[in-house]
Amino acid sequence: MSRINHNYDKLKPNYLFSDIARKVKEYQAEHPEASIIRMGIGDVTRPICEAVTRAMSEAVLEQSRQETFHGYGDEQGYAFLQDALKNYYASFGVELERDEIFVSDGAKSDLGNILDLFDASNTVLVPDPVYPVYADTNVMDGRKIVYLQANEENEFLPMPDGTAEADLIYICSPNNPTGAAYTRAQLADWVRFAREHRAVILFDAAYESFIVDSDIPHSIFELEGAKECAIEFGSFSKMAGFTGTRCGYTVVPKALVRESMGLNGMWRRRQTTKFNGVAYVVQRGAAAVFTEEGQRQIREGIAYYQENAKIITNALESCGIKYFGGRNSPYIWLKCPGGMRSWDFFDKLLTQANVVGTPGEGFGKNGEGYFRLTSFSTHELTAEAMTRLKSILH
Repeated sequence: MSRINHNYDKLKPNYLFSDIARKVKEYQAEHPEASIIRMGIGDVTRPICEAVTRAMSEAVLEQSRQETFHGYGDEQGYAFLQDALKNYYASFGVELERDEIFVSDGAKSDLGNILDLFDASNTVLVPDPVYPVYADTNVMDGRKIVYLQANEENEFLPMPDGTAEADLIYICSPNNPTGAAYTRAQLADWVRFAREHRAVILFDAAYESFIVDSDIPHSIFELEGAKECAIEFGSFSKMAGFTGTRCGYTVVPKALVRESMGLNGMWRRRQTTKFNGVAYVVQRGAAAVFTEEGQRQIREGIAYYQENAKIITNALESCGIKYFGGRNSPYIWLKCPGGMRSWDFFDKLLTQANVVGTPGEGFGKNGEGYFRLTSFSTHELTAEAMTRLKSILH
């Protein structure tokens, strides 16, 4: 008889955002007249910029001609996109080799798939609150998870204290869900900790394009020694609106070696076995992100979302609500008013204001009493949502 993976018994029955979608669907069915504003899931709303769609359109036409048709590509990614990413990293002082960059269908996939390289006996250090994928993928594999306490006292930026032994360390900066971002000095401490303990940092840089403060690194590889202890995951989803187009990248330095095995070569072996690469058309669009025109246009889009974040934080300040994030991140992590529990505030906001956010409890026990809003909407809907929020709080 076939045996199943009973680690799945340890998971919550549903993924957080599936539960939210179900609740909203049920409410909408009972109140079809309600005009619901969604500020929960981190999905973008602005269209992909013209420089990118033009490049993708041209690539589609290439696929229609015998002389320019592309079939299977390199599983690691086309050289033109690897070189564009290599130059992008160089713009903030990080030198990479082309074959240290692996193009994928998104950071979420790679954050789960990277665990193929690590034995199930590894202990994993995960922040709480946390993006559910980090914890759930390790639960599925049966690894021991130690939760790092992120809270108001440390401004949701926990630091190594020497007591938590771990082999794998998840760091997301700027953070999802809290919006908090580590300074250069703080990340340097994490690199030192990882090197001392021979741990590997899995660094999620999906939101680096929202960084505005000069002391917040865009890449962990800006820190000395990080190439010997870290893997970095990047994404085009929030940078360039690729949430539905799917493209990301993972940087595995050749200097990262454990038990005499290079993780760069291991990841290449894994990808060539289990992955056939990202579509040529998508990669042409991704490369256009890094052209002069593409950079100007995506920066305009990011600035638009940053203006939304300001609308949200201004409204919270006017209501006297404490919050984190919203400056170097598209996420605003607010303290539920009146000591409300996260799901109670979710229900209040949905039923009384017809606004959807994400209850902090869904990100871990330290998220209880907090709530996440995203800036991925239009100016008009963001302003309307904040008007509704203020009306039910006042």
